[in-house]
Amino acid sequence: MERCGAVVSSVLVVISVLQLGLTPIMAQQEQQTGVAGKEVILSCKGINHHKDVTCTWKYKYKEVSSTIISFSRTRILKGKAPMTHRSELISNSEQLKVSGLSLDDAGIYTCACPSPIVSISLHVFKLTDSSNGHFLTNEDLELTLMQNSSYSQPHLSITLFNVSNKIVTTEILPKEAPQKYILRLKQLKATDSGTWICHVYSDSPSINRNISFDVKVLGFGEEHSEIMYTTVGNPVILSWHLNFRKIEWKEGFTGKLIWESQGNTAVHELLDFNVTTRRELHKTKKSNHIWFEIPEQKTGSTIEVKIPKVQLNHSGQYQCLLEINSRRMQSVRALVVMQVSANPAGPLSRGGKMTLLCQVSGPLPSKAHLLWERVNGTQTENKKSKEHETKVEVSVTAPGLWNCHLIEDNNRKISLNYTVEEAHVWNSYVVIGAIIGAGVLVIGLACVCIITGMSWQRRRKRARRIAQAKQHLLENKTCQCHRRMYK
Repeated sequence: MERCGAVVSSVLVVISVLQLGLTPIMAQQEQQTGVAGKEVILSCKGINHHKDVTCTWKYKYKEVSSTIISFSRTRILKGKAPMTHRSELISNSEQLKVSGLSLDDAGIYTCACPSPIVSISLHVFKLTDSSNGHFLTNEDLELTLMQNSSYSQPHLSITLFNVSNKIVTTEILPKEAPQKYILRLKQLKATDSGTWICHVYSDSPSINRNISFDVKVLGFGEEHSEIMYTTVGNPVILSWHLNFRKIEWKEGFTGKLIWESQGNTAVHELLDFNVTTRRELHKTKKSNHIWFEIPEQKTGSTIEVKIPKVQLNHSGQYQCLLEINSRRMQSVRALVVMQVSANPAGPLSRGGKMTLLCQVSGPLPSKAHLLWERVNGTQTENKKSKEHETKVEVSVTAPGLWNCHLIEDNNRKISLNYTVEEAHVWNSYVVIGAIIGAGVLVIGLACVCIITGMSWQRRRKRARRIAQAKQHLLENKTCQCHRRMYK
């Protein structure tokens, strides 16, 4: 009997030792991850709800352990763990919710009711960026990923997915790895605005976590070509569509639109604007130039100027500048204007020569040139400008239709035509006009002559009658004098 008692005692001691040894092992069996700033829910399994038992959630980091919360069906007692004020039990559940996680919340969470003991190792990640998620176009995105756990930090495999769920190649700077990783992506675009995913992976311990974060890139949506081509006399609208409403940008910023004329170092401020934190756009015209207008807009997110009738001197660079917290960005539109002319102007006389001039108002982009081309003509009649030349001339000895093209990378950007007419076509109009004019002149002169002749005839007859009357009077007086003398 004594032997049996000794054996039983030995077995109980072994079981107790095994239980004590298995407790920390059981505590390491469950792994859970959390993200700083978010919340995590931890489950306490195996509770017998039919008994009024007291359960306790405890937190342990390294060798320090403290109580988070103790609870039963009738009462709840708060402990003194660092996250106690951010922790609560989910209603009618033994689950513990910890809000506003921080890196310091990583550690071992145990739930004892009183047995079995559930142990969860919480691994916390913290993802931050250099600008709090708010960037300007062409700025670099720099992410910092930090991790913390109660055990040694694993080496992580990190993959970045953009708004289109495509993998983005980034530069990873493991300066303080594995505790800290820095990822850098250069030159963001306005189209990069949206929700991105940072995927974190590890084999041991097993980690497979997606961390989402928002990126807002302030810039110009619906990008137009950097160079705008037009011809003299045409209307032009230069516009910059800002995306601050679309991405719900919450910060205020200012900006202005300036014009630097071609061939002139003078800079003219056409208008300035500001956007409030309520995403309201206000514009003010700053220049007294009357050749441009500011159209009324309904959207309130577009900077726009209109030139009703373009001239050569309206060409140059138009820059829309944005500024926020000493950070700046700009978008430039270059306006290139084409004009054609002839010297001498007018019709081409027989045997004569005419020079056609095609010119643009600014320097041509690379791989661009001007080309005079006679419609239905031969290749020998065509004339191409030299590299970087802004004008081209061609000598014309015969009438016809000519086109001047601005060509870049074999694509026609803009064309303008000029018709050379023969002189005799114009002379016929002149002759007909001269004949009609001469006829009118002859008729007019004839009328004047007839009227003058008739008037002269009347004056002549009147003078004759007056002369005859005088003659009669004179004769009558002479006869009377002779009669008196004879008496």
